[in-house]
Amino acid sequence: MTSPAFSMCVYCGSRPGKDEAFAATAEAVGTWIGRHGGQLVYGGGKSGLMGMVARATREAGGRVVGVIPKALVDRELANELCDELHVVTTMHERKAMMAERSNAFVAIPGGIGTFEELYEIWTWRQLGYHDKPIGILNTQGYYDGMLQFLQQCVGQGFMDEWQMGLVQSGNDHTTLLARLVEEAGLSRQKDALRDVI
Repeated sequence: MTSPAFSMCVYCGSRPGKDEAFAATAEAVGTWIGRHGGQLVYGGGKSGLMGMVARATREAGGRVVGVIPKALVDRELANELCDELHVVTTMHERKAMMAERSNAFVAIPGGIGTFEELYEIWTWRQLGYHDKPIGILNTQGYYDGMLQFLQQCVGQGFMDEWQMGLVQSGNDHTTLLARLVEEAGLSRQKDALRDVI
């Protein structure tokens, strides 16, 4: 079996959201990953945007790796159609495995779980635990308020511009994903992240 060209971790909501553009984004991201010979790494659920991105990836010919904690198997409706479905004990294990299995990360619309995953992988990069690219797909300006607040943090001296530079943002999935994959090719770090976090 041919190895995937890249492995993209997608953080997103287990709900669909109110704007149809969010569902369209999840489907577009999954389709892009599949059509480019990639592998999706995600939270392992079949509801909301999580299910949509996984389904679109498979339909476009990509592989799907899901990682879900045992406590969330019923709540997030574990996706049995994943090429690999890993049921782990804790959220810490989930995030470490997702990070290890990925070359790059992108957040699309989601809720508190999506934010937490994004901020943690960003923090790990700041601390030097990995050097893999991170992106925010800002569909319909969903992340405008957050990005504005982060610039306020810089202005108030709690962050620096170099930290902001560790994450890319954009509203066009084709451009952002291509950029992340290209950058990932320059630093294919294979560290066992769970050993250092």
